[in-house]
Amino acid sequence: MKIAVCVKQVPDSWAEKKMVGGLLDRANVDAVLNDLDEYAVEEALRIAEAHGGNEEGGANTVTLISMGPERATEALRKALSMGANDAILISDPVLVGADALLTANVLANVIQKGGFDIVICGTESTDARMSVVPAMMSEKLGWAQLTFASKVEVDPETKKTSITRVTEAGVDEIFAQFPCVISVVEKINEPRYPSFKGIMAAKKKVIDIQDFASTGAELTQSWSVVIDAAPRPPRAAGVVITDDGNGGVKLVDFLGEKKLI
Repeated sequence: MKIAVCVKQVPDSWAEKKMVGGLLDRANVDAVLNDLDEYAVEEALRIAEAHGGNEEGGANTVTLISMGPERATEALRKALSMGANDAILISDPVLVGADALLTANVLANVIQKGGFDIVICGTESTDARMSVVPAMMSEKLGWAQLTFASKVEVDPETKKTSITRVTEAGVDEIFAQFPCVISVVEKINEPRYPSFKGIMAAKKKVIDIQDFASTGAELTQSWSVVIDAAPRPPRAAGVVITDDGNGGVKLVDFLGEKKLI
């Protein structure tokens, strides 16, 4: 099997974020591999290991695909140290500020050329929280989508992928034939820590850096842009209520004023 995992480099969740010119300032904050993508990498590795492995000479390969600045190679090295075989990074100044639709189109073009059987994604990136790229990619590719999976089972012989996912109505069990796009939730597994051997091996693994033109995608105008942004206001001081016998009344009045009751 050829398995692709879409990953993204994002600002650290603990970093103080700000908008500059309608774009998230990524250059001046610590950047990390998107937390939710680690579950996708782990699941891809487990699938590969369960069906012949993805080490040299194994029956499967796990390729990382990302779009971002060249700095994103740092995040790719992290995922490579977990055990992925190689990586593709699409990096081009024309893609700065790309929205979800353009991102999905670029990733889908690269995936189509790669001849992959399965594409695995995290549910969303922690910098945007949109959770739409996997579905957009499947539409662009014309492949089945199996989203929000809490369990994945793959049968390479019948080329069938089955997932379990929890919904508001209960538990769904759905399946599709190869090729398909899967997104996984964070409860699906526990991502492994890179070993020292894995970290050293990752330094030698290939990251194929491509420009936008090489993907063959069409450069479209973003459907969504940030017109204006304001920093979050400082947290207001709390209200101290002294209970001199009518503290309960004051509390109810306060909650009513805030329209909480």
